[in-house]
Amino acid sequence: MRKAGRLKLRLYGLTLLVLLTVLLLGACASDQQSVFTSGSDVVTDEVAAGKEIPWDYRIVQGKVGDLVGSDMVILPDNSLMANDSNYATGDDIWTLQYMTAEMAADASGSNSIKLSAWNPIKSFKSEAGAKEDLAKLKLSLQTEVPLVGVYKTSYQGNTRDFAVITLPSGNQLKQPIDDKRYDKLKSLKNVMINVEEVHDYLNYDLAYAKFRGWA
Repeated sequence: MRKAGRLKLRLYGLTLLVLLTVLLLGACASDQQSVFTSGSDVVTDEVAAGKEIPWDYRIVQGKVGDLVGSDMVILPDNSLMANDSNYATGDDIWTLQYMTAEMAADASGSNSIKLSAWNPIKSFKSEAGAKEDLAKLKLSLQTEVPLVGVYKTSYQGNTRDFAVITLPSGNQLKQPIDDKRYDKLKSLKNVMINVEEVHDYLNYDLAYAKFRGWA
């Protein structure tokens, strides 16, 4: 009886240890949020109003200037960054820089956009490394969007064609088109377009899609 009791106690303890391990692993996994996860939500203009949204990224080549404590000065624009990779003065460096936008609606309901200055967020020892990150933050995609309609305008004998679409952000965009595209679109309810989806570096699920032409 004592042996059976001790065996049951050991089995119970082992089971409890396994369950505790699984719970701890699950907690760790949930805390490790990768920057490059999938399933991003496109920011609508209503959500973006009054808030900063990711607008653009670029790669800039420069050189390391003065070393200031644990920081470094990046030439030629004299921006200051943490020297996490132990660069030396005179080293070639590539920085990934970002620009944000702040949207505000005016009295007519149209959005005005205020762009920030370019700010460096990460340094690289090679251009290839910088491009690898950039490719994950700016995605070129094709998507189907509602076509509000097409119309023609005439002025002093000149005729111009336009198409109005609803972007993933929710706002409507008017684009000039030629006669050939006008005839192609006039009977459609939806249309394929190219978009550039710009993701936030720290919160990848935050993204803003910009029109980049007809698919």
